[in-house]
Amino acid sequence: MPPMNLIAKFEIRDREKFPTQGAFVFAPNHYSEIDPVVMGMVAWKLGRLPRFMAKGSLFTIPVIGYLLTKSGQIPVQRGGSMRGSEPVRAAERLVENGQMLVVYPEGTLTRDPDMWPMRGKTGAVRVALEQNIPVVPAAHWGTQGVMPRYSKKISLFPRKHITVKIGDPVDLDRFRGRSLDSATLAEATTAVMDAITALLEDIREEKAPTKRWNPAEHDQKETGRFEA
Repeated sequence: MPPMNLIAKFEIRDREKFPTQGAFVFAPNHYSEIDPVVMGMVAWKLGRLPRFMAKGSLFTIPVIGYLLTKSGQIPVQRGGSMRGSEPVRAAERLVENGQMLVVYPEGTLTRDPDMWPMRGKTGAVRVALEQNIPVVPAAHWGTQGVMPRYSKKISLFPRKHITVKIGDPVDLDRFRGRSLDSATLAEATTAVMDAITALLEDIREEKAPTKRWNPAEHDQKETGRFEA
């Protein structure tokens, strides 16, 4: 992805924590439509060919959609989930081939006003627990300079600086072997989101809100359907 080198300079911290072989779920934060291209570039720089479970709408964006399609990424349509047959089969194929799978636990761009990670969905941990592979968290900051949140316009100049921090695999051992019910998946997802948030706090050198943004809760408040 040479064009990205012209648009941004990457500072990758703790790169030794990034697995150089074997299957794993790579779980970054998400606040720009160009995140898949940025994190794909990071994986490529670290010697791995990334495969993404990305929302289907990204594949309709000029340039981004082309790059995602040509690189063999996997669209998950709106209203779908990691429990759908095609995402599951795709994940199984990747694990069999010892490949990495990038899954954004938030499922979409964070809606937190200050772009902190919001409440996660269970797709990343579901794949990891069903396939018995690790989840490696990551955080990045600076991508908003290339493409602001909710924008579809890329800023080419001046060259941007993107900082990425790789984390240790999230300890999911206490969840393995348990029934993957909603409570188990929610608890495991919280552990992953805590790890991602801590990495972003380190990059930004500030603390995230004590309560993570919950889109469903805020939607209910806005429409008058919130129940305490």
